[in-house]
Amino acid sequence: MNTRQLLPLLTAVFLVAYASAASAHEGAGVTGGFISGFLHPILGWDHVIAMVAVGLWGAFLGNPAIWILPVVFPLVMAFGGALGVVGIPIPAVETGIAASAVVLGAMVAFTVRPPIWMAAVIVGAFAIFHGHAHGTELPNAANPLAYSIGFVVSTGLLHLSGIAFGLLVRWPAGKIVVQAGGGLIALAGVGFLTGIV
Repeated sequence: MNTRQLLPLLTAVFLVAYASAASAHEGAGVTGGFISGFLHPILGWDHVIAMVAVGLWGAFLGNPAIWILPVVFPLVMAFGGALGVVGIPIPAVETGIAASAVVLGAMVAFTVRPPIWMAAVIVGAFAIFHGHAHGTELPNAANPLAYSIGFVVSTGLLHLSGIAFGLLVRWPAGKIVVQAGGGLIALAGVGFLTGIV
């Protein structure tokens, strides 16, 4: 797929993401087990773009970030989920989720290359919001363990898709496409923010 073919695809993804409400947290589809957990992040565009952005930024930064960032995110997300399960409130969770898309997409779009520890802190800080949102819903699931496993598998696959897309940076035209993808993610995040705030 060349750059001319990829641009309409990215535009379509952006428009769908922008047009969709940030509805991953309205309780839809969280009452079951593995399948509900697996589908929950995929059906929430705010989560999809943020989790893809983590993999994309990791691939853009290269080794060791390509594997550190996608490992940090679910680990810290589990901590945020635990906070949600026990009922510890975190303010502005939905805003934090939307902001994660803005910031992570912008990091790729503007080729920001912080030290690896700083990138991990940024990713981890946003993972708390994502985890908390799902942790508050987890007690209502019929099978919390199966739901959690499904959610983790889905998150990992979204990170991998971001990494796969991010590997285009190996070619000069691919770098431009990846930066454009980061920009579209950031714009979609702005769309989510304007729908929330």
